[in-house]
Amino acid sequence: MKRLNPNVRLDFSRTRRYFAAMASIFGHVAASTALGYSFFPKQIRRTTLLLAGFCAFAPDLDVLAFRYGIPYESQWGHRGWTHSIVFAIVFGALMYLLLKLLSPKNTVNYKAGIWLILSTLSHPLLDMMTNGGRGCALWWPFSTERIFFPLRPILVSPMSIGGFIGEWGMRVLMSELFWIGVPAVVMVLVCRGRFDRTTSE
Repeated sequence: MKRLNPNVRLDFSRTRRYFAAMASIFGHVAASTALGYSFFPKQIRRTTLLLAGFCAFAPDLDVLAFRYGIPYESQWGHRGWTHSIVFAIVFGALMYLLLKLLSPKNTVNYKAGIWLILSTLSHPLLDMMTNGGRGCALWWPFSTERIFFPLRPILVSPMSIGGFIGEWGMRVLMSELFWIGVPAVVMVLVCRGRFDRTTSE
């Protein structure tokens, strides 16, 4: 078995810098959870909540591209193809099929699949509201242009847990609490209120 030369040091500084160009996992999971409680309350279970959270985080697995020398600006790099509508539809649908396959018969319906797709799609939409990094290739493969929303109030996030201990991490959490957490809670309360009134009539 070929061994690595102990005298060779790997430089992941570029990777760490680009890792920060995203909303945090907390913000992404909060968004997927709010989508579930707002629009798919009958699909809420521990399994679906966890899977929706994974779908919301999954697009950032593209950071592995840095390990193989794929540059940020490539369509295969960070915020490239995995941050597109096409990826969200395909990945969310695959996760739904996996969930349906592993669940008891007639316990999962198509609405869970819509939730998983929307959870995946929420990731690039939130990243497009961050104030750093490159935009997202939302229209891939039809266009590789990186785009942002005009409004970009969410602070980019440190990737490491330790990064949240300092001032930067606290500022990011406060930013996400205001720009993601508060709207998410309001959306859940409004939608749940409408759902409860509908079921009581």
